Amino acid sequence: MLFKRKNEENILKKIYERGRLKRYTQFILGMIITALSYNLFMLPSSVVYGVGGLGVMFKQLFNWSPSVVILIGSVLLLILSFILLGIEKTKNSIIGSLLYPIFVSLTEWVPQYVNLSDADPIIIVIFGAVIAGFGLGLIFKSGFTTGGTDILNQIVSKYFKMSLGTSMFFTDGLIIASSVFVFGWTKLMYSMISLYIISIMTDKVILGISQSKAFYIITEHETEVKRYITNTLKHGITVLDGRGGYTGNNQKVIMCIIPTKEYFMVKEGIYQIDKEAFFIVTDAYEVSGGI
Repeated sequence: MLFKRKNEENILKKIYERGRLKRYTQFILGMIITALSYNLFMLPSSVVYGVGGLGVMFKQLFNWSPSVVILIGSVLLLILSFILLGIEKTKNSIIGSLLYPIFVSLTEWVPQYVNLSDADPIIIVIFGAVIAGFGLGLIFKSGFTTGGTDILNQIVSKYFKMSLGTSMFFTDGLIIASSVFVFGWTKLMYSMISLYIISIMTDKVILGISQSKAFYIITEHETEVKRYITNTLKHGITVLDGRGGYTGNNQKVIMCIIPTKEYFMVKEGIYQIDKEAFFIVTDAYEVSGGI
């Protein structure tokens, strides 16, 4: 068991050591982009999400510096994380938690030289969310986080027995909902739109845009479907052994990776061969190996 754990730690060590310069460059760039988006778009538009959202609200209510609010919130959450989650879980969040408010402070001067007063508010919100999502994607892709509510999500997930996705909805939802008492319903809707766009953009940066689709096909006409994909469309296939969970019957599952532009050809071809065929299609973000 000790050897297995040591081997797993070595794997993680190799992952973090590989391309270290690229990772840190990507992390710093992501921090700059995210901080710029916060000061240029989110703060002027009163968009609220995460610990940065508390900075927006405290500036409106008490005229406190958002970077100071973010720093205080991040440090308190780091302490809470150390107590409730332990040092191993906490150390991965320390760098991002401390650097993010610093970058927010360093970029506070930028809005003085970028006039967006004539732009439509919804355009500012959307554009800001896209840029923020891009920056966060770079940060997460480099193996870091910005701390903040990421820590709170882990705490809520652990102690209230929620999934991480549910805890994210719970914590960010509470922060966004509280903004209605400060900024009203219109800003609340802006915040919801912004959070949705940020989540999509972050995923796109981390995973990339899907260039391929993975098909998993169960059909009574296995030979014809295989022939259509291999001979007509000129794509390779893999046949997996499956078993029906209810019937217990053995059945073959045809798996193939198809360029996204040929999705329609495969789907309609399967239906032409077997109208009763069952298949699942998923995005394949990365395809490597094979001959």
